[in-house]
Amino acid sequence: MGRGTPGHAQPTRRSAAASGEGDAARVDGRVRRSRDRVLTTAFELLSESGVGGFTVDEVVRRSGVAKTTIYRHWPSREALVIDAASRISAEQEVPDTGSLEGDVTAILANLGHLLGTARWSSVVPSIVDVAERDPEFAGIHGKIQRGHAAPLREVIERAVGRGLISAAADPSSMVSALIGPLYYRRWFSREPIDDQFVKTIARNVISSQRATDAPGRDTRA
Repeated sequence: MGRGTPGHAQPTRRSAAASGEGDAARVDGRVRRSRDRVLTTAFELLSESGVGGFTVDEVVRRSGVAKTTIYRHWPSREALVIDAASRISAEQEVPDTGSLEGDVTAILANLGHLLGTARWSSVVPSIVDVAERDPEFAGIHGKIQRGHAAPLREVIERAVGRGLISAAADPSSMVSALIGPLYYRRWFSREPIDDQFVKTIARNVISSQRATDAPGRDTRA
């Protein structure tokens, strides 16, 4: 009997531990869902009203998550805005069409489509404004721009390696010359970013940097 009692107690201890782990997992799941709901709502609000019109009270109203819960995860309005804004992603796949002009045109066409349709495109101007005074927002803005530039930089560097454009070409200057006109049309002139516009930009920038003295170079740039 003395040995049997502890033997019967052991499963009880394991069951209690398993129950505790299950409760913790359920709590963690609820916390994750709550955080996701708040961040999704916060991003939607940013898309509609920008940083200046963002309020925690409106996030509470739309998400149904209590203000006390929100402030438990984000100690201030600014912290929630920054976390929501950091969800903006502009990264694209890197094509390999067989020609530099084809690659650049494909990237610019996709970016032009995103600038006209993605929800983040309406948030960026307000982030740019705040980034002038807030280093954390400047970091978010820098991340967005690096996402835009990364595929172009990669195909340009690949083209330099293949002898398609001059080894003296400056990738940063080329990226600016390629993306800048799209930004101008999206946020300043409000003109359409159509296929012909994209093709013209790609052709003009590439032709200005085309390698002319590389023997046996691939002419499909």
